[in-house]
Amino acid sequence: MREPMKILVIGGEGQLARSLVAVAGRKEGVELLALGRPALDLLDRDSLARAIDANAPALVINAAAYTAVDRAEGEPDMANAINRDGAEAVAEITAQRKLPLIHISTDYVFDGGKDDAFSEIDPPNPQTVYGRSKLAGETRVAAVNPQHVILRTSWLHSPYGHNFVKTMLRLAGERSELSVVADQYGNPTYAPDLASAILAIARQLVRGDKGDKPWGLYHAAGEGATSWHGFAEFIIRTAAQYGRRSVPVRAITTSEYPTPARRPANSRLDCSKLATVFGLRLPHWADGAERCIAQLCAGSDARQRCEA
Repeated sequence: MREPMKILVIGGEGQLARSLVAVAGRKEGVELLALGRPALDLLDRDSLARAIDANAPALVINAAAYTAVDRAEGEPDMANAINRDGAEAVAEITAQRKLPLIHISTDYVFDGGKDDAFSEIDPPNPQTVYGRSKLAGETRVAAVNPQHVILRTSWLHSPYGHNFVKTMLRLAGERSELSVVADQYGNPTYAPDLASAILAIARQLVRGDKGDKPWGLYHAAGEGATSWHGFAEFIIRTAAQYGRRSVPVRAITTSEYPTPARRPANSRLDCSKLATVFGLRLPHWADGAERCIAQLCAGSDARQRCEA
């Protein structure tokens, strides 16, 4: 009988880390540990080395990041310390131990100026501090650890933490109408679906299912695309099936909702390379969102969980 595949996840309380823990708990042959601060801190290189050495994983997943997109505009040093320098430290430590690394990145590395979905060969041109810090992290990971898989994802949501789905559910309970931007398009991604894909990739990398290891850069997001407005309408409509209050969702333009960080008008990701190389496609965004809303709103404690 094979030993379980030991995976260390950096980022204990984030949406993706918590989703990885939940999904791994339902899979045989996986022993996954997610660690965040203070036990493991991207700003503390020694804590990274200690955690990796103490747990002796077969593979490391870096799911930790500075993700406060608007706040990053005023905190570039902190964003870079975590997303660039922290990512490089993880890559260096794993490279020294000859460990494969799966690093999570973002659609914000693109400027949104393309009409079609962005592929891995499209030149990045981030327009925000957050996007530039994540792109710098990608560059350093790729340069330092040859055994890397970088996954760009987008519009992540889950039953955990803070995200667009939970915000819309909360606001629908507080307001008579919602106003949501309708001229920004992307791929909503259900974090547990991304977690399942990551674990499948990890298995191929560690178990040697692929003779020629497919290191490199990939896009991994929900199938299909929508606008923030379309996403919001879907959330309200679906939640109404669970007895949640239904309110109208008014479409507005980006100029009507200014933010410190400029969001890309188009951040759709072409994920065909992931399907070709790893044989993986994430479910359609609406399927993932429906399961997220069901988990948040169904059951005897629906009110408490929907309003969390």
